[in-house]
Amino acid sequence: MSDILKAMDLLINVFNRYSGKEGDKSTLTKGELKDLLQNEMAPLLGNAPDKAAVDKVFKDLDFNSDGLVDFSEYVTLVCCLTTLCHQAFSKK
Repeated sequence: MSDILKAMDLLINVFNRYSGKEGDKSTLTKGELKDLLQNEMAPLLGNAPDKAAVDKVFKDLDFNSDGLVDFSEYVTLVCCLTTLCHQAFSKK
């Protein structure tokens, strides 16, 4: 498998690891998103995000305002963070 396909597989597996613990397996609740952010993205986001920060991220990701983050919305977060990292690392 190519590196990009491995990366795609990893993104899917991480989403699936956190989704469905509190409900629908195809979405993340706010609590599931918080766990994902804390466990998977802490080096980028610093200390455990506080409630206000999680609420803001959740609201910004929930494009359809259904109170859940689906896979497409999750991928948007990953893409935005990847773009920011790329910009920061390219300046070095």
